[in-house]
Amino acid sequence: MKSVILIRHAKSSWDFPLSDIDRPLAKRGIQDALLISNHISAFLPPKFIVWSSVARRARETSYIFAQNLLIPMESIIFREDLYTFDVKELAQTIQSCKDCFENIILFGHNEAITKFVNMFGDKPIDNVPTSGVVQIKFLNEHWKDITKGTTKEVLFPKQLRAYNKDEYIH
Repeated sequence: MKSVILIRHAKSSWDFPLSDIDRPLAKRGIQDALLISNHISAFLPPKFIVWSSVARRARETSYIFAQNLLIPMESIIFREDLYTFDVKELAQTIQSCKDCFENIILFGHNEAITKFVNMFGDKPIDNVPTSGVVQIKFLNEHWKDITKGTTKEVLFPKQLRAYNKDEYIH
């Protein structure tokens, strides 16, 4: 069985004239990444590989999650092929994973993530928002064979903000 936890990078800042790949996280992005990362440990598998896009906003999001989940930051693998907005490229990258890894935690970008969860998961999702997390499990032995899986977990910041209004700074 294989499992992928897809995490869309947190909200980025448009305050500076930077190239897309260099945009940092916005204040709300940092808050949402902290909020979500504090609530996903219950469904993390015991062993996993962590991949992130090389974009600054994805790297910063992965660092926040790693810090809160006690994942060694040096274990995060930054991949240029994850700086994609294309679902076919994202699927090819995931399907290229070595079979010795059963679980991937992946930090990436929309629209590739939303299209991937709709193509490979069994629960339609209109849009995976920034800091959104979706876990899909597959009954396959080999990553290259994954097709339709089961959407096991969906967690978006909006869901938690409703319950944590006192903790959330607007």
